[in-house]
Amino acid sequence: MSHHASGPDFGFPRGDARLDMTDLYAFSRPGDPSKSIIIFNVHPSMAVNPMASTTREPFAPGALYEIKVDTDGDAIADVCFSVQFAASQGGMQTATLRRVQGARAAAECANGEVIVEGAPVSSGLKPLITQAEDCRLFFGWRSDPFFFDAQGLFNQMQFTGNDFFANQDVCSIALELPNSALGADEVGLWARTLDNSKEGWVQADRGGRPLQAVFLPGEEREAYLSGQPAEDDRFIAVFAHQLEHTGGYTREDAVGEARKLLPDILSYDTRRPVSFPHNGRTLTDDVVDVFFSMLTNGRVTGDMVGPHKDLLDEFPYLGPPHH
Repeated sequence: MSHHASGPDFGFPRGDARLDMTDLYAFSRPGDPSKSIIIFNVHPSMAVNPMASTTREPFAPGALYEIKVDTDGDAIADVCFSVQFAASQGGMQTATLRRVQGARAAAECANGEVIVEGAPVSSGLKPLITQAEDCRLFFGWRSDPFFFDAQGLFNQMQFTGNDFFANQDVCSIALELPNSALGADEVGLWARTLDNSKEGWVQADRGGRPLQAVFLPGEEREAYLSGQPAEDDRFIAVFAHQLEHTGGYTREDAVGEARKLLPDILSYDTRRPVSFPHNGRTLTDDVVDVFFSMLTNGRVTGDMVGPHKDLLDEFPYLGPPHH
């Protein structure tokens, strides 16, 4: 389900819902194409296995939440926007956003140019928005914009139009930035979460495109989530095998489709109209229909679920949380 519950057996990476990446979006600011909106969603409000609510603390204190930007097409980050959160005090958290450029952007970015420090995290209905020079920032609970008949997936892709996510929430990291802050007009984007463990930084989850985890059984999933886009060629055979099995592709065609999906990076050109899968991803792009049409080689073309009605026309563009 997108990257929701992307850990083993539809659990959470490292057993922590706050480290679970759900979706990544990139699109031009409506009415001002000189700026871009990047939204990195994590921490689903509902666990699938077992079905239960997750913790109300939005983000894992001390962990790193990173948006990586590749400016030259080598699948290695040249710019990184990195967020760390303080521990909750009185039910509130604060965020520090950093920007790192150059070779250091490919590594863990716990240090770098501070864009904002001590920004409030929203825990209620009203979004708390922080202005930092020519950037606007939001961190906190919002309505989950992902729309999908998840139960239909578990019923052999017999979809009925029941949107599992209609009343669910996620924790959003929303950045409104000048296009120049990305480092190039045409970039590749992915996001990742890193846990601050006794052994040092450990990557818990990562992704750029939605629904990739569907391809990954068992140990392959763990290797994928802890890997880097520049190394994603090693998963082409795994993806191709699933495409042959589910979509009836020939081996040659399956490999060709797998190469379109890897490396796991969301391509985004600030000069062109945004629409997934060709350029970026908006909050209303029906990525599920695109994905299952590809996965099944056209046999399943949709899940009969459309975008949620509670998306806003102003930053952070996401509806208020339900819980």
